[in-house]
Amino acid sequence: MSASDVKKGQGQNDTADIIQRVRQYLAALPTKIELDLAIAEGEQIAEIIEPLKLPVEIVAAAYAYPSYREKILKNKDLKNIYLTNISRYIIGLEQLNQFSLPENWQPGESLAVQQSEALRKMLLAVVSDIRLVLVRIAEQLYRLRKAKKESQSVQQSLALETREIYAALANRLGVWQLKWELEDYAFRYSNSNAYLSIAKALKEKRIERESFIQSVKVFLLEELKSHDINAEISGRPKHIYSIWRKMQNKNRGLDSLYDIRAIRILVHDVSECYASLGVVHNLWPCIPGEFDDYIANPKENNYQSLHTAVIGPEGKTIEVQIRSYDMHNNAELGIAAHWRYKEGILSPAVFDQKINFLRKLLEPTDNGADILDQIRDDFFEDRVYAVSPKGDIVELAANATPLDFAYHVHTQIGHRCRGAKINGNIVPLTHRVTNGDQIEIITGSSARPSRDWLNPKLGYLAGARSRAKVRGWFRQQDRGQHLRQGREILDKELARLSEKDTSTDKIAAFLKHKDVESLYVSLGAGDLTSAAIATALQNLRGDKAPKPKNIRQFKPSNGKSQSTSVTGVGDLLCNLARCCRPVPPELIVGYITKGRGVSIHKQDCGNFLGLNQRNPERILEISWEESETRSYPVDLTLYAFDRAGLIRDITAILADDNINVLDLLKAQADKKSMQVIMTLSIEIRDLPTLSTAIKKLEQLPNVVSVRRKI
Repeated sequence: MSASDVKKGQGQNDTADIIQRVRQYLAALPTKIELDLAIAEGEQIAEIIEPLKLPVEIVAAAYAYPSYREKILKNKDLKNIYLTNISRYIIGLEQLNQFSLPENWQPGESLAVQQSEALRKMLLAVVSDIRLVLVRIAEQLYRLRKAKKESQSVQQSLALETREIYAALANRLGVWQLKWELEDYAFRYSNSNAYLSIAKALKEKRIERESFIQSVKVFLLEELKSHDINAEISGRPKHIYSIWRKMQNKNRGLDSLYDIRAIRILVHDVSECYASLGVVHNLWPCIPGEFDDYIANPKENNYQSLHTAVIGPEGKTIEVQIRSYDMHNNAELGIAAHWRYKEGILSPAVFDQKINFLRKLLEPTDNGADILDQIRDDFFEDRVYAVSPKGDIVELAANATPLDFAYHVHTQIGHRCRGAKINGNIVPLTHRVTNGDQIEIITGSSARPSRDWLNPKLGYLAGARSRAKVRGWFRQQDRGQHLRQGREILDKELARLSEKDTSTDKIAAFLKHKDVESLYVSLGAGDLTSAAIATALQNLRGDKAPKPKNIRQFKPSNGKSQSTSVTGVGDLLCNLARCCRPVPPELIVGYITKGRGVSIHKQDCGNFLGLNQRNPERILEISWEESETRSYPVDLTLYAFDRAGLIRDITAILADDNINVLDLLKAQADKKSMQVIMTLSIEIRDLPTLSTAIKKLEQLPNVVSVRRKI
């Protein structure tokens, strides 16, 4: 059968036989030894994850992935009708498989706690479907099983990776049937002598221990029923790595461990917990000193349960844990989760919540896609994980930039930062870091932070700690320098906005400074950004705006969506005057023209002042309509040294801030300054938006200055 024949099979959407159809497709490919090995690996990985009850599409992807990893399946094959529904899972597994331990690690070298945690979280964050982590865990288990004949160095490298990453992930996800086998293989390869010593000392095979536990569960369940206790009992023999770990932690020999065989009894309430304890102690003698009442005396992490150890059938010791379903849920998914006190690590509450959701994701549901969307869109957006040139994993805030990374590495690296490379390419300092990015910081010889870094709207820093470090640097500078630089900042901002009629005293008072000098120092030290000046102007002008009665609304003649409010007149046509281009909340006034309706000017517009002197009877009192969706045209004059792509970069900056470019009115060359002078007409919502747009334009290469044209 050829691959083309397979394409002519049954319907595309019948998920019941999707795995069989994938098998048929792979079998139709040209036979190679590599293909046979990949198919065999896929079958074993699919078999490992079968008890987890994952969706059939994910199981099929696990089956097909080894063939894709070995380049037998090509990208074009993923478009086939039998593979297209699982192609995103296959690609997700390929993405997940790109992350491993740094290359310079030696077999047997331990990871730092912070690095272990960061890498585990990174593995959870990078894949498009979190359930694919389980497939990656199963793939790691397959590699461990196949490594029995590998060299000692290969075995130890696998053991290190398994212990530090995949066994810990399986533990966090509650996939116990994979966890114990991962840990035992890792222990066997990393410390074979200890493993074999414990295995020999146990004197009985695991299957025999499991059979013993099963018989105890059946017997105890009947006894509890006879006492009108409806319980659920689970249990399994402790695996070899867990036994060794407990021997190390408690400094005991194997004979003094009583929980090599353990069962757990789940009941409905506290009274049934103690009633079940009575049944257990009536059946088998309790071992002195091995009873703990964590219900009456919970652990510090609020863990609650009854623990006892008894001499059970055949004289074998058994540990018995008794708890209610609520206590069990708290222990498994709450602040007292099993892995937290076992590993001795306290994780942030947000990450605990993520693990909770991941476990719930394993449960069969009809709305799995909705849960996945919630996790992908909301759940893993709070952090990103980048890689340093040395291979260290660095955890950063969401929307972090290379500058955040620099300050995370070291405060002085941040102060001296001049540029950055991500994955070998130079990027702007406002570039957003994504999971897995490798970042290299380019530094100068001296500290030279920019006050623009403190402006959140410019996007240089996402982390509050990074901005605090920048502010700290500016505070250490001389007050006289702050005063001088602050005055320059204020003057520059007022010039940008072509603001002339608002006094600096009023700006200082609005921003809660006792005088203008204090305002200068605050601006110079970086405690206050230039964006605050535009906001102050916005509010000061809004406070002074007249509150007219009998307001009527009109659209300007250009047909744009913005509108004005005019008092005491009928349906007159309105136009924004091109001479001054007023912007809310600047004080405005109307002038009744001949044949063109009402022309709207700034109150301090030179043209209007002349009209007012000649025809004061044509003046109307008007105000802006209150609307958040309205926008207004503003003319800007831009001075720059001409270069290829300049206009493209200008429009890209404005588009990023959702600012519409109405017109490139004109561009002319100034031979004296060797500059090009451009006049742009744009639409903005308010003065702070205009201020931010001007600052971003001035940061473009070759741009000298940008001013609002009046």
